[in-house]
Amino acid sequence: MISTIKVSGTWKGGYRVDVQAGDHVMIVDQPEAGGGKNEGPNPLEIILAALASCLGTIAAIIARQERIELRDFDVTVEGDIDKAYLLGKTKEGRSGFTEIRVMVNIDADMTDEEKKAFLARVDDRCPISDNVIKNTKVVFDVA
Repeated sequence: MISTIKVSGTWKGGYRVDVQAGDHVMIVDQPEAGGGKNEGPNPLEIILAALASCLGTIAAIIARQERIELRDFDVTVEGDIDKAYLLGKTKEGRSGFTEIRVMVNIDADMTDEEKKAFLARVDDRCPISDNVIKNTKVVFDVA
């Protein structure tokens, strides 16, 4: 069963983009040091936040399905990026993250091996993790 999820972004001047996602509006901006007004997280923080929140959501779904008493599931995500490339100062490298690291703390009655297996099931079902790890076709069109 394929579903389509849609968001739309509107540039508001400077580096601010307002993103409509369902009934919610997210303000995306750059920090003041980068020329923005720091009115919201930047796009790089948004993708890391999407990964962290997706892993947490899928953990809750799996815990409920498997009747696991999940007391806590904390996720920290960090990524390394070459800002010189995205700023157009070099053509060597890439614009995306060169590495993303996910640190998870699971509080449940599980052994370390069971926690690792649980996290593997969570990662396997997380659509954001899937899109970050695998090659997803992106189609561009200009109206």
